[in-house]
Amino acid sequence: MRPSERLDRIPPYLFAGLEKKIAEKKAAGIDVISLGIGDPDTPTPPVVVEALQSAVNDPGTHQYPSNRGRPEFREAIARFYDRRFGVTLDPDTEVIPAIGAKECIFNLNLAFLDPGTAALAADPGYPVYTGGPLLVGAEPVLMPLLPEGGFAPDLDAIPEADRERARLMFLNYPNNPTGAVAPDGLFERAVEFAGANDILMVHDASYTETTYDGYVAPSFLETPGSKDVGVEVFSLSKGYNMTGWRTAAIVGNAEALEHYWRLKTNIDSGNFDAVQLAAVAALDRADSAVREMSIVYKRRRDLVCDALGEIGVDVEPPRGTIYVWAPVPEGYDSASYCEHVLEESAVVVSPGSAFGPNGEGFFRISLTVADERLAEAVERLRSRGQHDRGGPDLSYP
Repeated sequence: MRPSERLDRIPPYLFAGLEKKIAEKKAAGIDVISLGIGDPDTPTPPVVVEALQSAVNDPGTHQYPSNRGRPEFREAIARFYDRRFGVTLDPDTEVIPAIGAKECIFNLNLAFLDPGTAALAADPGYPVYTGGPLLVGAEPVLMPLLPEGGFAPDLDAIPEADRERARLMFLNYPNNPTGAVAPDGLFERAVEFAGANDILMVHDASYTETTYDGYVAPSFLETPGSKDVGVEVFSLSKGYNMTGWRTAAIVGNAEALEHYWRLKTNIDSGNFDAVQLAAVAALDRADSAVREMSIVYKRRRDLVCDALGEIGVDVEPPRGTIYVWAPVPEGYDSASYCEHVLEESAVVVSPGSAFGPNGEGFFRISLTVADERLAEAVERLRSRGQHDRGGPDLSYP
């Protein structure tokens, strides 16, 4: 058989490779603790599960759903945006459900890019921002996110030729993988930039509900003029512990949503109606569960940052997301350090270079494991770090 040439344009998906390594170690009888993948370890809130159980028992949810989404779901998203962000959305024209943020972001590439065009993509960033353009025959243009710039892109540094061929721009705050929050003025500058260059601004809002230290993440759509040039992808996966439910929404510019919907009608048959009704319960009735999860992740964040500090890794505690982004110790690059940690401590962390060239020199720790397992993982890292600096060899056997 002959696979398509487009598959040669992209590297293997990072997390598929991590899953394979974990499986190999476990098959060898090694107790591996994975801090590599951002998949919440705690259950979906009971109010959401109960809503799904009730909806599944209704035969009316068993037929094909609408790609437009159930009115109840679209109205719940609009209520949430009004309550949470002060943003008014028309549920009929400015909200469409998505089968997770990943599907939505990839389909935007299909809907708006052609060969010879480009998407401006944060680097480091979620791999779909760069893999999506490549799979549709376009090109990703990397926007460096550097520590000295607060992990925000310098839009003024984008060459004129890249501005002319760009049709999409992907931003994501709170940011995966760096944990950075949007600096003051960034969204305003992005609106101006997108309007001046006829680019659809796409904000990935997958982590707005997981924040710490009093920080409250904004929606991109709070920015004046944002709906004229942009859309936002809001996911229930991380904040509501619903990664397996594949539930998200794209909101904002009505014309862009119409193009997205036209594409979707030729690709999928929409979200299962029962899942949409469960998402309504999440949006309307699970605020307290979301706040409780931020408390859990803050406790885990502090545990990890303290342990890294003890072995000489200087890390800034993030104010959002479920990750810690840290520089690799001296003498390693991202890949070699993560391989070292896996072999010596049986702990999986993600190499920063897997998120783009400007992720080199960093690694990412996910906080989505139970407290006791996270404590064991950081103890292994701490012990290995002491040994590497000449202390006693207390590393995991």
